[in-house]
Amino acid sequence: MTDPPMDDAAVIDASLESPEAFAQLYDRYAADIHRYALRRLGDSVADDITAETFLAAFRSRSRFDTTRTSARPWLYGIAANLIGRHRRSEVRALRALARTGVDPVAESWTDRVETRVTAEAARGPLAAALAALPARDRHVLLLFAWADLSYAEVGEALGIPVGTVRSRLNRARRKVRSALGGDPTVVRDDAPEVA
Repeated sequence: MTDPPMDDAAVIDASLESPEAFAQLYDRYAADIHRYALRRLGDSVADDITAETFLAAFRSRSRFDTTRTSARPWLYGIAANLIGRHRRSEVRALRALARTGVDPVAESWTDRVETRVTAEAARGPLAAALAALPARDRHVLLLFAWADLSYAEVGEALGIPVGTVRSRLNRARRKVRSALGGDPTVVRDDAPEVA
């Protein structure tokens, strides 16, 4: 009979004595981090961001708060900081997308035709709206929407209170909705919060 898998905090704690144990976190989260980096910055740097995220996490694992059982928000926080360093290239890519309407990143993962048709109509204006957002608001919005983190996890990832996450997300949604021609005064929050 096999032992149940260790929670992330236990893996990190074990890696302090046996560094190879840290590979379990890579196995659990590397694909998610890579997908997020790929969507934010494209193919050219997603591999590097993923590798840098886990290298930084490995190097700072002794400072991980082991009262938290999940390392997922911590890893996304590291990735978001690294992505922030590449912000200029992200904004350039979003502006190019706004001008051309061609998103080479999305081409590789958009499979369903109906999704593509709907996305094509909003792609340029959406990219322009995302490029126009302040980096702090864009990080919150994309961690919530693309990484599927809860409010609490976004707050943990970025080191900000949940109330700040909510206000930044609300502001980002309003600006994006307004840029897409929606009524910016109507802000719906349909997403259930996962504590």
